[in-house]
Amino acid sequence: MKVTIERNSLLKTLGHVQSVVERRNTIPILSNVMIEADGDMVSMTATDLDIAIVERVGANVAQGGAITVPAHTLFDIVRKLPDGSEVELTAEDNDRLTVKAGRSRFTLACLDKEDFPVMSQGDMPHRFELAAAELKRLIDKARFAISTEETRYYLNGIYVHVANTEDGARLRAVATDGHRLAQVEQDVPEGAAGMPGVIVPRKTVGEVRKLIDEFDGNIQVSLSDTKIRFAYDGAVITSKLIDGTFPDYSRVIPKGNDKVLEMDCRLFAEATDRVSTISSDKTRSVKLALGEDSLTLSVNSPDSGTATEELAASYGSDTFEIGFNSRYLLDILAQVEGETVQVYLADPSAPTVLRDMVDEGALYVLMPMRV
Repeated sequence: MKVTIERNSLLKTLGHVQSVVERRNTIPILSNVMIEADGDMVSMTATDLDIAIVERVGANVAQGGAITVPAHTLFDIVRKLPDGSEVELTAEDNDRLTVKAGRSRFTLACLDKEDFPVMSQGDMPHRFELAAAELKRLIDKARFAISTEETRYYLNGIYVHVANTEDGARLRAVATDGHRLAQVEQDVPEGAAGMPGVIVPRKTVGEVRKLIDEFDGNIQVSLSDTKIRFAYDGAVITSKLIDGTFPDYSRVIPKGNDKVLEMDCRLFAEATDRVSTISSDKTRSVKLALGEDSLTLSVNSPDSGTATEELAASYGSDTFEIGFNSRYLLDILAQVEGETVQVYLADPSAPTVLRDMVDEGALYVLMPMRV
């Protein structure tokens, strides 16, 4: 194999595929990326056995072939090469790859391409397209609430399904860690109506989001009961789904919260961030005291002192006090696109609902805490 690729194109493609590769592997071949040259394209593949990514990049292919090479090492080499340089990759046999750029020359040990695992695709009967902007929105507004608790593995991803609502069927993405919940929905794309509800793993969500960061076209989504595939513009991510049952999240979304607070989201977030600085515990709890058209945020820490800040707000119900984890509250406020956030409350121990006045398809639930 002998190919020449422009350094920036190679770096971008390697950046996408190498992030799938775990830093520590008990199976040596999983530390490698497979490079295949054919025609005027080079295809790069990486996998951790649960997720696989393939991306193609244009190249000057003098001689076709395939080889596997340590992914992170090759990425670090290319990253440190001069911007705009031409990178030549040459493999005379299966155990060595030579990387040349200008006066730099590297020789990397390789593993046999025949040992590289290939994820079986299987039949994926459900297929639809999503605009990249729509997929970014579903991911960005939900993923912060994905649980990191491995014992509740069925919460370690985003639950994507078609929900029947009063307004008809909606494509919905939901994530929760038991303390907060994010629900984002949109119109059902053509072809998605009969899809099963699936839980897309946290790592897959992150890799897809990175891959489409600078893309504005359509993403082809294919899925079955066990796998999901995202494809666009020469790149394909295939992933196993989480084999579990997502809980009935609708039971924790309150319907009768009658106390409504409306206020400037940015000012609310900034004030929450300021007063929580004084909090010394891990939860960084903050107390909200609601009065007529006012909101007072306060923190009382035995070790650090106290902090209070009063804000103007639109509120006309009974005076009311409730406590929240400030980090969880800030995570939700960061997703609000509009200038104003609506907060629906019931009592100090009941779940609170937050809504974005601009994005009606987004809803957030936050559990209170004692302060």
